[in-house]
Amino acid sequence: MSFNTPIDRRGTNSTKWDRMEKLYGVSPEDGLAMWTADSDYQTAPCVIAAVKAAADHGVFGYGFEDDAYLGAIKWWMQTRHGWSIERDWILTTQGLGNGIALCLDVWTEPGDAAVIFTPVYHEFAVKINKTGRVVTECPLVRKDETYVLDLDDAQSRLTGKEKMLIWCSPQNPSGRVWTADELRAVSAFARKNGLMLISDEIHHDLVYPGNTFVPMAVAAPQDADNTVYLTAASKTFNIAGQRTGNMIIADPELRAAMRKRLSTLDYGPSSLGIKMITAAYSPEGATWVDEQIAHLQSNCEIFNTGINAIPGVWSMPLQSTYLAWVDFSGTGMTHEEVARRIRDTAKIAVSQGPTFGTGGETFMRFNLATQRATVEEAVRRMQDAFSDLQ
Repeated sequence: MSFNTPIDRRGTNSTKWDRMEKLYGVSPEDGLAMWTADSDYQTAPCVIAAVKAAADHGVFGYGFEDDAYLGAIKWWMQTRHGWSIERDWILTTQGLGNGIALCLDVWTEPGDAAVIFTPVYHEFAVKINKTGRVVTECPLVRKDETYVLDLDDAQSRLTGKEKMLIWCSPQNPSGRVWTADELRAVSAFARKNGLMLISDEIHHDLVYPGNTFVPMAVAAPQDADNTVYLTAASKTFNIAGQRTGNMIIADPELRAAMRKRLSTLDYGPSSLGIKMITAAYSPEGATWVDEQIAHLQSNCEIFNTGINAIPGVWSMPLQSTYLAWVDFSGTGMTHEEVARRIRDTAKIAVSQGPTFGTGGETFMRFNLATQRATVEEAVRRMQDAFSDLQ
């Protein structure tokens, strides 16, 4: 399978392509969808084979978290991330957005505050607000070509209402891969301030050579009684539409509380999602992921070279993820002017930087998990849209 094989996703009930005109004013007929985080190429052959086998069987009844599924997750975490987990630690949710909402529901009350380090995945703030909680923003600090933590500043921003810290590792939108020391510092910060720590690690498989992802559980095992780890195969294998993610909870009391909430809500896993993840977390799936990373790295190089050639525009070097974080502050333009050029002239739908919170005001996020020809076309369109800056 080639990651560069063109696949027309229009008219397939694709949020990314079929809703971009409504949400971003870019027609799918002549526009490029580079916003929401799913990929434009097929998933791994082993996953497709599992779906075909299920279709051939033809019965789609209730399913459950069987030994094969739990064993595959355990094998993947140990083999790919050096993280030894037990099968009974694994709970299944309808994706990580659902998982974050459940954590807020179980371990906070309306009116409580939750800490996020911005700019960060916009759904953190959305979920906090939707559940009647309050966002406490702690901005990351730009240093050289990436972001770093300022925990002294973060401490000064706490109001006393905070009950939870929602952490993003690797970091979305910047692609920052945190060091073990940084992770330990965050975990200690949460512990010191009485904050339940929720570590969203959904992009942990998409890390580029020269960088090493460390699970929070490996960096700070002493804080397992205060931490919920969120993982999923959805971004890695482009199966987000199956709405199947995992909470990995080592502490028995925390795990019992979440199991009770899932039972109360009558949640059961998708039988097809279970089969897909079991197939994905395998040696065949691992080989495919390695090939995907090579493809994404090439896309990043093409995109960054072309975008950085536009005066005043800079794409942050990615350590992980397929989401380019592009700063337009050097153009001197307002966000509205930048957005208009990207939308109306380049005809590209992108994620708006301000939605990622403080620090995102001058940025836009571009999804590079697509065919190389699409990345090249996006670069050409962007250079044309800002050609007066040349």
